[in-house]
Amino acid sequence: MNYHFKIMNQNEVEKVISWKYEGVYAFYDMEADMEDLREFREFAAQNKNYWSVYEKEMLVGFFSYHDQELNEVEIGLGMNPEWVGQGYGLSFLKAGIEKAIDLYHPNSLSMSVAEFNKRAIKVYQKAGFIKKNTFFQCTNGGMYPFVSMIKKMNQTT
Repeated sequence: MNYHFKIMNQNEVEKVISWKYEGVYAFYDMEADMEDLREFREFAAQNKNYWSVYEKEMLVGFFSYHDQELNEVEIGLGMNPEWVGQGYGLSFLKAGIEKAIDLYHPNSLSMSVAEFNKRAIKVYQKAGFIKKNTFFQCTNGGMYPFVSMIKKMNQTT
């Protein structure tokens, strides 16, 4: 895949907000958590931390990057539901990792994923992330277990 990135605009924010996922993955619908929805709607557009990802003219997903302590960058991401489960996850994630490296030159990358999402955890592990710990997060009207993952960067990367 030949992904290209651009700073997210308001039109893209609205497209992402409208995405609906199937089955248990509806957990990731933006409207499932009003606080997350409000934050995304208000802060993602024209923010240097939020990037839309295209394959040709198709919006395939987004990445968010947030500087943490010790030169660690936390990655957030979302993939267009039309692309989920089609085998594009690893190439999409690798493109997002490369963008993080280009932007921040981090010592490590971190991300969190809902514990039930074994499919995503498997992709993240293939990309070199390892499980750090499990924690509970208040979201979508309840408390849910999440897995914190980290990828240490090669010093020459």
